[in-house]
Amino acid sequence: MYHHFLLIIHLLAATVWIGGHLILAFRYLPEAIKTKNLEKLKAFKNKFEPIGMPSLITLVITGILMAYDYDVTITKWFSFSNGIEKVISIKLILFITSLTLAISAQLFIFPKLTPKRYYYVSILIIVVTLIAISMLVLGSLIRLGGI
Repeated sequence: MYHHFLLIIHLLAATVWIGGHLILAFRYLPEAIKTKNLEKLKAFKNKFEPIGMPSLITLVITGILMAYDYDVTITKWFSFSNGIEKVISIKLILFITSLTLAISAQLFIFPKLTPKRYYYVSILIIVVTLIAISMLVLGSLIRLGGI
């Protein structure tokens, strides 16, 4: 029951995180590219962060707790020795990549964002969205024993 509760919380947080990025990628980004007006992207980012970041933190906490429930403790991370450890290790790598991209966006991309430099934020949004979807697919493989 404990694991199932964690899974439900994890899936709700993933819904917020992935859904927000899909809305950003498919609704706001094309319009920003077409009009070269990045203000709506910035406005969405500012509105999404208060719910997106707690959902990401929730994903990390519940993900780690579920990994431990599968007996994939920190000493087994990145060992890639069985199917579930492979999934968890790849998800951790993708999370670290996503976190690195988020930090670079905060420090380097958004502060210098201009209509002439919109391609930086476009690439960032697409990559982070693809990472989020990939993590969802990987997580679904746990039920099958991993990869």
